[in-house]
Amino acid sequence: VGRVVLINYGPDNGKLATIIDIVDGNKCLIDGPLPKTGVARQVIPFKRVALTDLTVKIPKNARQKTLCKAWEEEKTQAAWDATSWAKKLARKKTR
Repeated sequence: VGRVVLINYGPDNGKLATIIDIVDGNKCLIDGPLPKTGVARQVIPFKRVALTDLTVKIPKNARQKTLCKAWEEEKTQAAWDATSWAKKLARKKTR
């Protein structure tokens, strides 16, 4: 809970989200937060996400307001933009 993931399949492909809760061994509940990343709260299989090294300190099943505040405090988007993975994806997109 609190791990930042990159969605690698579906309509939200290429967007960041945060794991809010674990449903079972194959699925997790994620939330963008919507105002920051454009990803709504949803259940998604682990096969469709890639775990990043970034984490956000949030309680289990945190509200979107709590999640937005945590993203602001920890500067998660800036930390992601500084990673080599994000830079590589940006280079691919410009091609």
